[in-house]
Amino acid sequence: MAWLNATPKLPEGSKRAQRGGSSCLSRIEELKKDKISPPMPPNPAPHLINRLIEIGIAETGGMGPSTLSWREIGEWQRLTGVELEPWEARLIRDLSAAYIAEGRLAEDHNCPPPWRAAITQQARDADEARLRSVLG
Repeated sequence: MAWLNATPKLPEGSKRAQRGGSSCLSRIEELKKDKISPPMPPNPAPHLINRLIEIGIAETGGMGPSTLSWREIGEWQRLTGVELEPWEARLIRDLSAAYIAEGRLAEDHNCPPPWRAAITQQARDADEARLRSVLG
């Protein structure tokens, strides 16, 4: 999710960066614009991801996003009446930290997705069309 939601920055010194070219769209917005369904890795525990999203994937810190605090996780449990197992709470906190770390890495324009997905013909056609428009 972090890789898809990141807005990549162009490499410093690249011709596109020098021309002021910059995409202000996230990867998921680019895929939707090209009518490509975003590839997603398998999710063996969707209930935990749903809880992470409900709690809030990250907290706002003074220098940007920060990992969910134990206090935030505890307050969510208290307010919702959902009691997490200790391993679930630790996993949710670890997932929050991983989301933030991946989001920072994913700002690199050349950062590959953290999973492997099959390349669809639709994605290939969209890439070829972009390449043709660049080459003129």
